[in-house]
Amino acid sequence: MKLSKTSRTVLGTITGIILATIYLPLIVVLINSFSTSKSLTWPPPGLTFAWWGKAFQSAGALDAILTSVQVAVVATIVSLVLGTLISLALQRYKFFGRDAVSLLVILPIALPGIITGIALNNAFRTILGIQLSIYTVIIAHVTFCIVTVFNNVIARLRRMGTSLEEASADLGGGLWTTFRLVTFPQLRSAMLAGGLLAFALSFDEIIVTTFTAGTGVNTLPIWILNNLFRPNQAPIVNVIAVVLVLVSIIPIYVAQRIAGSDVVQK
Repeated sequence: MKLSKTSRTVLGTITGIILATIYLPLIVVLINSFSTSKSLTWPPPGLTFAWWGKAFQSAGALDAILTSVQVAVVATIVSLVLGTLISLALQRYKFFGRDAVSLLVILPIALPGIITGIALNNAFRTILGIQLSIYTVIIAHVTFCIVTVFNNVIARLRRMGTSLEEASADLGGGLWTTFRLVTFPQLRSAMLAGGLLAFALSFDEIIVTTFTAGTGVNTLPIWILNNLFRPNQAPIVNVIAVVLVLVSIIPIYVAQRIAGSDVVQK
């Protein structure tokens, strides 16, 4: 389909406005991370690299980064295992209630974070009697990280079909042998893409984390929120925010490259 010059101009203008709305605030944060001002002022009176050095010497920020990485890594690993198993069960087997289970698996990513946070907080504290800690944060993150793995893996399973697995079974391959030698090699890139997206999603999650983190559990997004309006902390927060954006972009970019290369190969 060929668009007219007017249509291309309108679409280009709308696209430019949308991209500017999304990315101009991020550019402001980036520039403010080099500002000589100690508060969130614009335009910056001058530029300096001093805040970057202070940010990477901040014990609170470094501890928050470590906590976020730990939570994201564990949540990603658990999501990879559970998401892959659920995908295999729903795609390769037929049973009563399969569509309902699929909906329940995907639902947490569609719910507002505050609803998920309140529900998990009540479940942990009131129903289960569990004290909020880093472990409750990990469990909470798994509930929505598992969706990214599930979506990637089940989409790959649908494209794969079952012919190779059936051939393996005909040649005497057992369930585990077929999975190890036939199914898993074809799922690896989809699992990697889903895992990278799950890590990025977990690393910068704040709403659900706020409701499920116990005393002393300080992830990076929570640290940013707590220090944003403290005296002399705004420039350091801007630096950490830039780092957070970069850390989030990298796995998403890699995941998209993997998914794109798989489509081209298919």
